[in-house]
Amino acid sequence: MPSSIPRTAAVSTVVAAALAAGLLVGSQSAAADTEAAVRIHDIQGTTRVSPLAGKQVTGVTGIVTGVRAYGSSRGFWMQDPQGDDDPATSEGLFVFTSSTPKVAVGDAVSVNGTVTEYVVGGLSSGNQSLTQLSRPQVTVVSQGNEVPAPVTIAPWSVPDAYTPAGDPADGGSINNLPLEPGTYALDYYESLEGANVRVGSSRVVGATDPYSELWVTVKPWENDNERGGTVYGSYESQNTGRLQIQSLIPLAQQPFPKANVGDWLTGSTEGPLDFNQFGGYTLTARTIGTLQDRGLEREVTEKQHKNELAVATYNVENLDPSDPQEKFDALAKAVVENLASPDVVALEEIQDDNGAKNDGTVSAGQTLKKFTDAIVAAGGPAYEWRSIDPENNKDGGEPGGNIRQVFLFNPARVSFVDRAGGDATTATAVTGTKGRAALTLSPGRIDPANAAWEASRKPLAGEFTFRGRTVFVIANHFGSKGGDESIVSHHQPPNRSSEAKRLLQAQAVNAFVKEITAVDKQADVLVVGDINDFEFSGTTEALTDGGALYPAVKSLPASERYSYVFQGNSQVLDQILTSPGVHHFEYDSVHVNAEFADQNSDHDPQVLRFRP
Repeated sequence: MPSSIPRTAAVSTVVAAALAAGLLVGSQSAAADTEAAVRIHDIQGTTRVSPLAGKQVTGVTGIVTGVRAYGSSRGFWMQDPQGDDDPATSEGLFVFTSSTPKVAVGDAVSVNGTVTEYVVGGLSSGNQSLTQLSRPQVTVVSQGNEVPAPVTIAPWSVPDAYTPAGDPADGGSINNLPLEPGTYALDYYESLEGANVRVGSSRVVGATDPYSELWVTVKPWENDNERGGTVYGSYESQNTGRLQIQSLIPLAQQPFPKANVGDWLTGSTEGPLDFNQFGGYTLTARTIGTLQDRGLEREVTEKQHKNELAVATYNVENLDPSDPQEKFDALAKAVVENLASPDVVALEEIQDDNGAKNDGTVSAGQTLKKFTDAIVAAGGPAYEWRSIDPENNKDGGEPGGNIRQVFLFNPARVSFVDRAGGDATTATAVTGTKGRAALTLSPGRIDPANAAWEASRKPLAGEFTFRGRTVFVIANHFGSKGGDESIVSHHQPPNRSSEAKRLLQAQAVNAFVKEITAVDKQADVLVVGDINDFEFSGTTEALTDGGALYPAVKSLPASERYSYVFQGNSQVLDQILTSPGVHHFEYDSVHVNAEFADQNSDHDPQVLRFRP
């Protein structure tokens, strides 16, 4: 990219250590071809993969624009202050030193090294690669030079289209397609890889996480919602204005802003544009804007009327007795105050009585007693619980944790129909005469021998009665998205391999619901839980096949459909789906966690109120 600061030449050496793992291309051989006196834009080229990948280069000059002196990817960014006037070629480049770099911002340097394409996360991740110089020899020529002026990433500079389609002849990859930075957002960001960039005052769309990262948008109108987020409403709504922010400033010198969704970073945030495993294009800031707190508050849902049954689902994120009492108290307070003490609460990620200690323990009575006691202490009802202990390490999740779904219910308002015999491997079934369906086992697992549930949580079915009416609740925690390629993958569209298992799981649950409604077409059935997929996904389509279920989140305006925030995208993972017998209901995604830096879980609970 063009710049206005005069170019500075250089020579002297600092020898770096080994190449990082995960190289797409690049040679470690001393016999590698050598290219002399190339410029940074020659290395970056006009596609995602350098035309000089694998070659040794000498005398590459630039001004240091940022230094990363921590972590496993230590190094520095350098930028050529003289551009080539080609908008597709970046003038910035990362130099991987392995050890702490012996350069400072403003140094004019000359570097010899090997051009490599480092795939963050490894080749199997599907991630794009980062063009870098590895095994460098670095000469500092002068110090205190002015840093090349940043390119401002602004609403009008980022295209609305997210990415080109991958080349079918190249396995669906965009790696070798010529960059079109005026047409596609991913191409625009790639054309600035390694360059000094800035964003002006921007709204936070992803809260500060434990790794001192947050997300902003430079397009405040893009699929926005009233609480300040940007909504991911389809596979084509990737939200081009999102950008991750990290800091190059040591936390001891300047604490990272603790931001919630809807807050603003005001002023200028400036530094090199990196590409990393956990979010893709990332502004690694030398200077970071000032946090403006917009006062986001945790939501409180309405209390159910006496004739309404309130059913909620809540992923409590690996809850076990070793968690601090503060977590139990905060989760309990959310159930009592924010969820208004639902009559039934389906919990996901309840761990066994010693958490992740992998010693064969599978019971969770201590976990549940500690939680229900905390609810009483918070002023809530004395919930009873029903669950089925899993087989040891057969349901996925953290090894030794044995997560499972659990029903809490308020016996003063709703009754649980106990039918004995349910265990980890025995399937419940549907029985009854026409117009009166029942479960053979309650609680019971649905089709636990089905290969769809291998290394995954089996659905928990329960039969309840409320004011003389039978209600079936099926609590779920479908397979995770682990193994899926990200939306910044070099494959476009990205490979969503994990959906195949969730599709089978959805089909199994859909079939079970149809068995109930075949006996009683007006049966009240709620399918609830962490579905781990979007309301527009193939998983949800399979759940709703044949009109068996309706995703209640679709009763909300599109801007309010989310339970989780991932990489600045507010999206649906947790759902409640209703059978045709549930004619009228009120649905609420109660935002108490996902948008906040202080979280008791990474999921927001969902609640549905209806009259059976």
